[in-house]
Amino acid sequence: MSLCKNVLAIAAVLAALLPLVTIAHQDDDHRHDRHGRRNVQLGPRPFFLVEDMENSELKSALQECSKGPFYRTDFSIGHRGAALQFPEHTQQSYEAAARLGAGIVECDVTFTKDKELVCRHSQCDLETTTNILDTNLAKKCSVQADFSSATPYKNVKCCTSDITLAEFKTLKGKMDAGNRNAKTLAEFMNATPGFRTDLYAGNGVLMTHKESIELFKKLGVKMTPELKAPDVEMPFNGFTQQAYAQKMLNEYKMAGVKAKNVYPQSFNLEDVRYWLANEPEFGSQAVFLEDLNVPEDSPAALARLPLLAAEGVKIVAPPMWVLVTLDANHKIIPSDYAKAAKAAGLDIITWTLERSGLLKDGGGYYYQSVTDAVKTDGDTLVMLDVLAQDVGILGIFSDWPATVTYYANCMNLK
Repeated sequence: MSLCKNVLAIAAVLAALLPLVTIAHQDDDHRHDRHGRRNVQLGPRPFFLVEDMENSELKSALQECSKGPFYRTDFSIGHRGAALQFPEHTQQSYEAAARLGAGIVECDVTFTKDKELVCRHSQCDLETTTNILDTNLAKKCSVQADFSSATPYKNVKCCTSDITLAEFKTLKGKMDAGNRNAKTLAEFMNATPGFRTDLYAGNGVLMTHKESIELFKKLGVKMTPELKAPDVEMPFNGFTQQAYAQKMLNEYKMAGVKAKNVYPQSFNLEDVRYWLANEPEFGSQAVFLEDLNVPEDSPAALARLPLLAAEGVKIVAPPMWVLVTLDANHKIIPSDYAKAAKAAGLDIITWTLERSGLLKDGGGYYYQSVTDAVKTDGDTLVMLDVLAQDVGILGIFSDWPATVTYYANCMNLK
């Protein structure tokens, strides 16, 4: 009888402790070391890339820190979250980015028909990033599928401004892909490139800008919203570009987010100028994104750098290829643009690591100026090392933040 009582007593104690064990497990991602740094989980990819490198001092240094521990770093910026494997700009993608060590996470900001701000890379990408074509909302798309054509989805275009916020929130995020030559909806939607995955797709929770702010606060990350170029004529039903730029920052102020934790971005220099003039605290960390598509664009951009600095711009963000070149020995070195930006007193952020496919398969669009020096996917870390140590960037956007987190921790970058 006493044995039964003891068993029951132990069971009662365990039952009482179970919720505490569950809470502790759920909070694993928020554990801190004695210095207050958040522990993270990197998974196998960074270790794979290190082992894929050719033998070098850098490889040895990266191997030596393989046991960690690893912590979140502002050098690692989650590009649309963790878009290599999770549907971009979804709750799941953002949570993954924080778990992989991104200290800063991006919400690209567009607006709905009722002028509410939401997180989408482009105002008109819903056909490739959500399930809208498989819903009744397909009838509201700016350009609907043409079923009289052999390729009905060739020109289809669905914008956030085609639908209300309530309608937007009914959609689900998927991996960004669409087969424009598809004959059926299934062919159009099932077009995810091989270097990504659909393992975590299909049920992505779309987020408003306000919701992203609250999530980022909970995750303990800083925020870098990008005000997207509207794909509609502005003003949109009375909504001006200036009102759009102001509304984005107002939502941070309403949420009690300090300006020092926000890096507003835009490819439109007028947006940056507006923030500098009207919201100087936020403007002091505004990022001017350089829209350079080919090397021929670089000379004009280089000449503009001192003028940007004179206007009060503090941070520029060109694509990676603009910041590097090759010397006579095919070694990756800083470009003239990188040197000029530093000479002008500008800080640099760049984009986007692990964005466009495996290097061995011809991916790496953003490496175009140094492709002759790229031999293995491990050269991702060689490129990163030059950008960090020789160019001196503040941070880098990545579709898989764990890779950058690993490197930054090894090199004691904050």
